[in-house]
Parts: sequence; structure tokens; C-alpha cells
Amino acid sequence: MRLDHISYAVELDAFSSTVSRLGSLLGAPFRDGGVHPRFGTRNAVLPLPDGAYVEVVAPLEHPATDSAPFGRAVKRRAELGGGWLGWVVGVEDLGPFEKRLGREAAQGQRRRPDGKLLEWHQIGVLDLIDDPQLPYLICWDCPPELHPSYGAEPLPEIDRLEISGDRDLVLGWLGDPEHDPLPELKVNWLEPADLRNAYDEAGLVAVDFRTENGPVRID
Repeated sequence: MRLDHISYAVELDAFSSTVSRLGSLLGAPFRDGGVHPRFGTRNAVLPLPDGAYVEVVAPLEHPATDSAPFGRAVKRRAELGGGWLGWVVGVEDLGPFEKRLGREAAQGQRRRPDGKLLEWHQIGVLDLIDDPQLPYLICWDCPPELHPSYGAEPLPEIDRLEISGDRDLVLGWLGDPEHDPLPELKVNWLEPADLRNAYDEAGLVAVDFRTENGPVRID
């Protein structure tokens, strides 16, 4: 397992300005990621070291936005004012999670502006909707050179995630509450009551980055 990416959701009319703002804060430009036709969303991505990336995602005026779980999750977060939607864990095999959750993984795809097709399977978005502290799981069905992290520079990189939630519950969701499958990922776990912002709920609430211009915190 590894951290695959983190998602920041906004309304469509704030998409371009948010991509520019976050890129300026982090000292690196985002890439146009294209449209997710199955989910009714579009995104832009910023490659990070160690196979991770940041995604800014927005809901489109499209039927899939209201029917697909990912589209619904993005739209809900955007309508709440925007912000961190969640974190995503990459795995090589979704089979154990499909068996445990009793449903098949959803297929996803998007075509990059250069015409290359990215394909993957994911599961757990329904659980993210019910409990935003939980990551969903992704397995990529394309070569490593097509993964959105490909071509990352040394900086920026993630220093720490800040998550309001229950560490043991999340580790249990990932497989074993006694074993951390992501030992290299630094997480500051907060009790929901410790939050001091407008969204006093479980979930990814802030990310600390290391950049060429020093530490940057995005919440």
C-alpha cells in the first residue's frame, strides 16, 4: 500500500482560480488532467515524489455527477464551500477489499489532453461519503509512465496529513488495526472536537507540504 493521491474539491466556477492559487502556494504548476466521463468530474494534477500527486477536482453539469459515487462525493464537498475531499491509497489488488465490502470495484478512466488514456479501478467511495476520514482504494490499469505522479520534481512534497478521525478505525478499514500499512506516511490525528473551523467533522482537514520556498500548509 502507498499514498496515491489527495483530492481537493471545488465548484466548477472556482476550478481555474483554485488550480492557480494552489500551484502558486506550492511553487509548481498543475497539469490539466481532463474529464472523468464515468464520474461527471474534471481535474488538474500536480505530480509529487514517491508516486503521489495532488488533485483538484470539480463537478460538471452532467448526469453522472449525481449518479456515480465519486461525482456525488465531489459535488457534496464543493457545495459545502470546497476543500479537502479525502485521501486515496494505492494497492496492487482490490480483490480482498471487494470481498470484504461485498461489491465490485468501479472502473474509471480519463483521457489526458495529449490523448493518452488513463484507466483504473477504485472502491470505497461510498464509504468515504458515509465517513470522510476513510480513504478509498485505487488500482491503476495503465503503465507507470502514465500515472499522474510521473515526472515529479523533488519538491514540493507532502510532509504530513492532518486527519480528524480515529486512527485505529482507519487502520482496521485498511486491513489491520494493529499494523500500520503506511509507516512512512506522517499523519496528525485530531479528535473532531479539536477542530476550529467551519467544518467540524471527520476527514482530511489540512496538508503540510515542503516546498522550495519553505513549509506551506493548505487547509
